[in-house]
Amino acid sequence: MIEKVQLTITYEVVTSDEELTQEEQKVLHLAQQATQNAYAPYSNYLVGAALLLSDGSMHQGTNQENAAYPSGLCAERTLLFGVGSNHPDKKIEMLAVTVRRRHEKHFLKACPCGACRQVLAEYQNRQNAPIRLLMQAEDGKITRLNSVEDLLPFMFTKDQL
Repeated sequence: MIEKVQLTITYEVVTSDEELTQEEQKVLHLAQQATQNAYAPYSNYLVGAALLLSDGSMHQGTNQENAAYPSGLCAERTLLFGVGSNHPDKKIEMLAVTVRRRHEKHFLKACPCGACRQVLAEYQNRQNAPIRLLMQAEDGKITRLNSVEDLLPFMFTKDQL
């Protein structure tokens, strides 16, 4: 017998950063600023990420490309791995992702790739607490999720090993 199951994901679309909390605005703006430091000479696709830790500190990451394409790394993972190495006992409260093209000021729709989603899932599972996500959307809008599980509902975790 085949059972049909419906999956529902709830998220919010905020029409302006002015509707975000001050904390959310700071993290989003840090992610936007981080795009200035992205190393993307091949794609010109500048990705910035920022996060807020449980101690109130905020950190940034950028995408880092390489002439040997598989050797590069996404902004989300440079940020998560750096913070995980330097602040292993702090919980990640929130992470924001933004993207723009070189020589353009407006931001494009940002969304973590599959590998970054899985790494986010690992960090959320590791800390046993949700990580809120802010993703820059088009026209100045922001997509807000309350958990990585909303972004990756069928997360692979240590419980499956």
